[in-house]
Amino acid sequence: MTEKPFLVSGRNTIIHKIRKLDLLILNGEENPPVLVTHKALKKFTGKVPENKREAKLLDIEMVDVTVTDVFGDEKTLIFVQTLNGKEYKIDYSKIDSPLFIKIHQDNAF
Repeated sequence: MTEKPFLVSGRNTIIHKIRKLDLLILNGEENPPVLVTHKALKKFTGKVPENKREAKLLDIEMVDVTVTDVFGDEKTLIFVQTLNGKEYKIDYSKIDSPLFIKIHQDNAF
């Protein structure tokens, strides 16, 4: 079994671990996917890969927060720590506002 490019911490925090793989956070059917790179987060506007193989070709790891080994259900708030030391807050109650994705803590080295 290969190492996952992320860790789950607590009930709503994802820690990005591997620079060469971006994370695509999926949070239910209605919420937009979020792309996590080694230095930032943004709303994903491309076509979501159909499966893990297709995602791997794009250097993306799909992270479905609703599966049991992640969080097990949809979340309103998700915190993501990137490799550059910043922690972002994704607030799904504010999808169409500038507050959807924002820096929560900046612990840059």
